[in-house]
Amino acid sequence: MPSLLLLMTATALLVHGYHPYAEDAEIYLPGVEHRLNPRLFPMGREFFEAHAHLTFFPNLIALSVRVTHLPFEVVLFVWQVASIFLLLLACWELASLCFTSARARWAAVGMVAALLTMPVAGTALYVMDQYLNPRNLAAFASVFAIARTLESKYVRALLWLGFAAMVHPMMSVYTCSFCALLVVMRWFEGKPAGTHALVESSAAAFSLWLQFPLDPKATPAYDQAARTHGFHYIQRWAWYEVLGLVAPIALFWWFDRIAQKKDWKNVQRLCRALIVYDTVYIIAALIIDLPARFESLARFQPLRCLHLLYVVMLVIIGGLLGEFVLKARVWRWVTLFLPLSVGMFVAQRALFPASAIVEWPGAAPKNPWAQAFVWVRGNTPVDAVFALDPAYMHVPGEDEIGFRSMAQRSRMADAVKDNGVVSMFPPLAEEWWTQVQAQRPWNDLTLENFKQLRAEYGVGWVLTQVTPPAGLECVYQNSAVRVCRLP
Repeated sequence: MPSLLLLMTATALLVHGYHPYAEDAEIYLPGVEHRLNPRLFPMGREFFEAHAHLTFFPNLIALSVRVTHLPFEVVLFVWQVASIFLLLLACWELASLCFTSARARWAAVGMVAALLTMPVAGTALYVMDQYLNPRNLAAFASVFAIARTLESKYVRALLWLGFAAMVHPMMSVYTCSFCALLVVMRWFEGKPAGTHALVESSAAAFSLWLQFPLDPKATPAYDQAARTHGFHYIQRWAWYEVLGLVAPIALFWWFDRIAQKKDWKNVQRLCRALIVYDTVYIIAALIIDLPARFESLARFQPLRCLHLLYVVMLVIIGGLLGEFVLKARVWRWVTLFLPLSVGMFVAQRALFPASAIVEWPGAAPKNPWAQAFVWVRGNTPVDAVFALDPAYMHVPGEDEIGFRSMAQRSRMADAVKDNGVVSMFPPLAEEWWTQVQAQRPWNDLTLENFKQLRAEYGVGWVLTQVTPPAGLECVYQNSAVRVCRLP
């Protein structure tokens, strides 16, 4: 069994890819890098420490580097591979509690492995990201916690929940509420349990609000950050995203009927609990989203509960397909999983077209933006402060690679990832908006504008994709960007 799980892990890595500095790595990795080298990031540290001080993740990864003496990128890669393997192992254990046949269990795990980077409705989440972050660690811990809860091994479940809470407090709340719901429904099995379960799940759902100070007032600067995060607001979801929110309720009702005929008690428990779980969080999302005065409360993101729901849903769907459709016919397995894997591979290539599908640790980057960031890391002072296009992560061909995380240098606030931090931590809004506006319109900034940035923010370097104004000394250039020094 372990050897087959390892093979599935390797296949999943090759299909879904690995991009260590992409997307939210720009938020999470600088916290690790700063703990490894406190001299890094003399400016703008608040934009990643806001998250870092709430989680043990940066300390865990930094400790791994110190204990193993392995290069930072190797440690990131090992943790990412371990996260995939442990998620698949956790799904195997959950499937083993739900289905008796080996084919159903392997189909359940295969479904998760094939759809690792499937979007989760309108939440801007994947089942698992293509880079190491706290959500990946919390994902496998959450599934293990659910499996232990189904077995009534509550001490072990609490240990897994504790680990999930240490690495990602918000995602652990969803798992805690679901496990509590499973326990309550077990207590009232055979009795009218709907009211008790609903009360318990409601309390757990709204406990999410206790993680941050409640502040219903939204400033204009905060409005600018929130506006770019439409996934926080259910009324801004596209119809197909809303379908991904409500359709699981009908699916779980159907699965419950199937499980009832087969006497699969744990499948029944999961389906019934997930119906209540999804319904309660939908209500919570509507309460937060519809009244305008609660705009800043949307940062609690109750609909990210769907991440856990989708993982369990894939396990159940895969198990049912293995049991009733795939059976022992090899051609059916190939017909299902080959197109799924090819489709996910093509989707990932479209997301990161200018980068290698797997960015192996130590390998020279293919992406010219990444090449420039690596040059910056090796050829500029540790305390250098950069200015660059606030929307640089959305430039075609940049592939959403984070400058701060990959170059390991300070930069002024950007309009792509730092505003995500602001949407969670409103007190940062004014400083963020001031810095972003100071860099606009980016392509029209003059030498005097850059000198003003140096005077106000300590900027000494500029990274630009257009011809810089006269007076800047460009010391590095490739097909995409130039790295220039202020005189």
